Amino acid sequence: MPSNHPMAVPTLLLIIMVFLSLSLRFTEAQIGVCYGRIADNLPVEKDVVNLYKSYGIGAMRLYDPDLAALKALQGSGIKLMLGVPNEKIKSLASHRSAAMQWVKTYVVPFASSIKYIVVGNEIHPSDQQAPSILSALKNVRKALNSNTLTSKIKVSTSIDTTLIINSYPPSKGEFNNTSYITPIIRFLSTNESPLLVNIYTYFAYVSNKQSISIDYALFTSNGTVVTDPNNGKNYQNLFDAMVDSVYAALGKVGAPNMVITVSETGWPSGGEDAATVANAGTYYKNLMNQVKKGTPLKPGQAIETYLFAMFDENNKTGAPERHFGLFTPDQRAKYGKLNFS
Repeated sequence: MPSNHPMAVPTLLLIIMVFLSLSLRFTEAQIGVCYGRIADNLPVEKDVVNLYKSYGIGAMRLYDPDLAALKALQGSGIKLMLGVPNEKIKSLASHRSAAMQWVKTYVVPFASSIKYIVVGNEIHPSDQQAPSILSALKNVRKALNSNTLTSKIKVSTSIDTTLIINSYPPSKGEFNNTSYITPIIRFLSTNESPLLVNIYTYFAYVSNKQSISIDYALFTSNGTVVTDPNNGKNYQNLFDAMVDSVYAALGKVGAPNMVITVSETGWPSGGEDAATVANAGTYYKNLMNQVKKGTPLKPGQAIETYLFAMFDENNKTGAPERHFGLFTPDQRAKYGKLNFS
């Protein structure tokens, strides 16, 4: 259509508006909540799914393939991060048929809900499952491929930040065992999967109060707290610094553009010093705004993030671990109406 045609300008504006809409959607931070179930007083699965829906929570992390939960999710519109429990990793790694059966039983019937499969949670290089992680990842992906699901479901593993050393300043971050992590990162990169990382400023703060202020951990610092001398990036909160230390580590193993998804983060409301309802509420509300902005190293690159956890879990060991819930087991919100959109 010639540019002087009367419809040219409106059409061009429409195209630009559609493009901007798609771009904004791409950069939105998906915020989900982890459905931890180490408790004996939780609501039934259907009620849990309804609670997610009533608060507009569009994503869930489930640590094991509980069939009642998987069935309750069908038709809900909630996208799922589904875990392969750590105790199953060696079997799925050793026997391709076991991976095929696992996918056939727990993934294929529920595939419309599943976004990620997480092969192992917080496996360390010294753990007995560590040598099996890569093979399990490969076998699960082959099983997905056999069911034409690899374009819809990504396979990854979830690490914690103890795998990162020299994290201060963030640009110095590196993996403490590259022979373990590099082949895993290469697999994820080849298959365009994100690295899943559990990030807790709470535990960093309580283990190092002499160097970390609570304001820095809670996103409440008034200005720059840390300036990275290697790149001039300024940090006003610890969460961004921790994420950027992982980005830096990824760069050093050849994956500078790998996407990070924060597969767990939270702050407890009781059980230990600094674990209060006020602090936890502050953390969650500030976090949910911050992850939309990206980090100093990746500005504007929103971070898909899963809050830990939906409920307090009374059978967890350790005092603070029992108080991470956004909701009490009787479904009362601890922190008011959080904005999950």
